[in-house]
Amino acid sequence: MSASDVDRVENITCGPGAAAPLDLPPGFLWGVSTSSYQIEGAAREDGKGASIWDEFCRQKGRIANGDTGDVACDHYHRYAEDVGLMRRLGVGAYRFSVAWPRVLPAGRGQANPAGLDFYDRLTDALLQSGIEPWLCLYHWDLPQALDDLGGWTNRDIAGWFADYTALVARRFGDRIKRFATFNEPSVCTLFGYGMGWNAPGIARAVSFFSAAHHVNLAHGEAVDVIRALVPDATVGAVHNRQICVPATDSPEDAVAAGILDACWNRLYADPQCLAEYPPELAEAMQPFVRAGDMARIARKVDWFGMNHYSPIYARAASEPLGFAWADAPRDGKLTEIGWRIEPHAFRDELLATHRRYGLPVYVLENGAGGHDEPNAAGVIEDGGRIDYLRAYTAALADAVRGGADVRGYFVWSLLDNFEWGAGYASRFGLVYVDYPTQLRVPKASFDWFAGLIAANRSA
Repeated sequence: MSASDVDRVENITCGPGAAAPLDLPPGFLWGVSTSSYQIEGAAREDGKGASIWDEFCRQKGRIANGDTGDVACDHYHRYAEDVGLMRRLGVGAYRFSVAWPRVLPAGRGQANPAGLDFYDRLTDALLQSGIEPWLCLYHWDLPQALDDLGGWTNRDIAGWFADYTALVARRFGDRIKRFATFNEPSVCTLFGYGMGWNAPGIARAVSFFSAAHHVNLAHGEAVDVIRALVPDATVGAVHNRQICVPATDSPEDAVAAGILDACWNRLYADPQCLAEYPPELAEAMQPFVRAGDMARIARKVDWFGMNHYSPIYARAASEPLGFAWADAPRDGKLTEIGWRIEPHAFRDELLATHRRYGLPVYVLENGAGGHDEPNAAGVIEDGGRIDYLRAYTAALADAVRGGADVRGYFVWSLLDNFEWGAGYASRFGLVYVDYPTQLRVPKASFDWFAGLIAANRSA
């Protein structure tokens, strides 16, 4: 791509005007994504078991403002309204996750009929609206009963996950044909077991590396289960892909950024797709790898799910992992929550991901966080989010022109929701949620994205 093309993408500053069609392949898929703990609520209803996030949110100081996912967006009761919003938006697909403790309250053993019934209702409502369901098996809400047995640090969890996958595949495989095993395994293990920021709140290198290997084993087991039970399904996993930048020009920070890159971008995708661990981490992973494990992990998948928001930054630090997170520099454009806006980095990651793994790519999360509030007329004018989406979808089209096999783009997220450690302070939705009343209000970005979908379908 020429320098002028990069400048054109980087310097887009548009208001909420009509979206223009992009140069994308036929059948390009437009969607939105959510996750179970972040929107469902109903934390103790209809036989649902506790998850590690239910427990983590009750630990003082863990979550901003003491927020929890107990009610969240009340999607468990309001799913029909939310499907109606998706139909109005015009998306072709919806990526959601199943709450493992909702369908298996103890993580294994006896299934919960009421939990399975909920996902039946949701699936049927999507199909009746012409929206393809994309089911993600794990988006971080591990059953607390399994965490009590060691959670992802216990090698047995690969078998427990396979059994859970079999339950889901048998129940929904007649209607759902797109399955993701994990969403962002790097986040849930690095933040949950290595840095202590997310549930279950452990900060030990050995816990992180063991959890990482067991997640990879569970992925391979789940792929085999889905292949056996839903032979016409397509299967993938959803990975972060974000360039890791040293916080300073020091050699120490450069080394730290390399370690973060291995942990964030390659610790899961490389073994799952290439049957090898990153060389920087091979020694750390060796104690957990047994004969035959890499073959069990590297099962054939059909597509690569990619989540991308911005570059991330690292600085040198002592143990446990040899790096620490650093804030984004303030010398460029930032989202309202301080994440760097660099569409060219998105384009570059799409190209690099396609070349490295040789799989069709679906962008399953991309979006901008803010602090949106209605104006005096009750309208949410989130022009900054529109600018972000316009620039990043243009960068995607540039990556396609450059040879990247990108087949879909899903915005994070349909709704404002529980954003983990930030609680409800950060809003990523195309739809504003007034949490005390659960009123849904489509934002200006909702209408803009609907226009983008319509323009590209017409084109």
